[in-house]
Amino acid sequence: MMSAEIERLTTLGKEIHTLVHTAAVLGWDQHTYMPEQGTRERAKQISLLEGMIHEKITAPEISALLSDVEAVPENPKGNASLPEPDRAYLRHVHRLHHRAKKLSRDLVEKLAEETCNGQAVWVEARKKNDFHLFQPHLERILKLTREKADMLGYEEHPYDALLDEFEPWVRTSQVERVFKEVKDGLVPIISAVAETEQVDDSMLYRSYPKDKQEAFGRKVLEDIGYDFSRGRLDVSAHPFTITLGADDVRITTRYNEGFFNTSIFGTIHECGHGLYELGFSDEIRGNLLADGTSLGIHESQSRTWENLIGRSRPFWNHYFPELRKLFPENLEGVSEEAFYKAINKVTPSLIRVEADEVTYNLHIILRFELETALVTGSLAVEDLPGAWNDKFNEMFGISPGSDADGVLQDVHWSAGLMGYFPTYALGNLYGSQFFNVLRKDIPGVDDQIRSGNFSEILSWLQSRIHHHGSAYTADELCNEITGESLNPRYFLDYIEKKFSQIYDL
Repeated sequence: MMSAEIERLTTLGKEIHTLVHTAAVLGWDQHTYMPEQGTRERAKQISLLEGMIHEKITAPEISALLSDVEAVPENPKGNASLPEPDRAYLRHVHRLHHRAKKLSRDLVEKLAEETCNGQAVWVEARKKNDFHLFQPHLERILKLTREKADMLGYEEHPYDALLDEFEPWVRTSQVERVFKEVKDGLVPIISAVAETEQVDDSMLYRSYPKDKQEAFGRKVLEDIGYDFSRGRLDVSAHPFTITLGADDVRITTRYNEGFFNTSIFGTIHECGHGLYELGFSDEIRGNLLADGTSLGIHESQSRTWENLIGRSRPFWNHYFPELRKLFPENLEGVSEEAFYKAINKVTPSLIRVEADEVTYNLHIILRFELETALVTGSLAVEDLPGAWNDKFNEMFGISPGSDADGVLQDVHWSAGLMGYFPTYALGNLYGSQFFNVLRKDIPGVDDQIRSGNFSEILSWLQSRIHHHGSAYTADELCNEITGESLNPRYFLDYIEKKFSQIYDL
């Protein structure tokens, strides 16, 4: 039987969860349907709700309840005699409570308001290709973000305090070591590909009407297992997934009628996030554990569906005939193999969300290096476009022709999400490591994908990852599934094998 203290903590957690989802409704509306002139009042609304959430999570009652069950910093899981699910919940609440207590409500509200306004200006600046329009907003967001890092505290690097929000218990120095191994492993592959005959991907740049792209994307989502009675697909400036309730998880995409890859892989990516959010077990539905273990684990799910499945040969064995019927003129004379190679073409590109699997992590490393410099103050916001272009040219050999295709392409900084970017690359690594085990557990997985049957794959992901929510840390989950901590070798081996076949290396 649940103790009275834990029952009360669960009740309080559900109230907090409800407020978080309420604020999310306002955020979703802002990015999809809200009229342009609604931004200022929307910022006030979201700021007020974020302040209320902060007040609830930092309430003295939570401190007292945690103390009563012996959940303290040196033992956040509380009394050892408690059931393990309760102890996992205590650890999660303890972390949220003590992290939030370090921040003032004033800072939380100011940051919420500034980022709400900043995101609206970012959309306008991106449309107008004008970084200077966004610059003062980013400067204010960065100032508040530094204050946040100082309040939270850190032992090694101010970025640690920000990274910890998205990838709990991971430090900047650990990410740097992992990224060095990944970069060292990818550079030879990229060099080898560059010396071979390039793949023809011209068929991807023909006219693909939005309505047909949407119909195809919705069909893929339904096949994969996204339940439209519990979610919806909309359009936004930058694709995202947002949870408005246990049975209301919405995704967005964007369409480019002149490039096929943009929408389909963005849609599948967000579907991966959505399936995770919809897959929490009944035992944790509605409480604070109903959240991803970390954003690295969350990204492992989106990148698994987008790349390990969605860019695989078996996937297009199944869907290419259907796509050819939908776009007969575009794909006339194009073989399935040629199309498969085209969607996996390795080439330096400007846009992160459209990058191939081999170069994608370099986009993340670039952003990681820039935002750590912003946080420490070694890079000023006014110098950010130039630093972006210089570093991009150094890493990719090309330079953005505009701010929209360069420093303004991502929404994250306008949303105050410094510390988020590394999780994309970590997600690629976790995803490959998990999928290696999935292949062993489901020997006929390629045949299932080839037949358009994804139910067993989804069931495996749900039982091994989704159902647990935040009950495990990322490292605990990785060890539970694979028997070891995060190991970049699985991702590098996957990349080397796949692209050696495509490019005959």
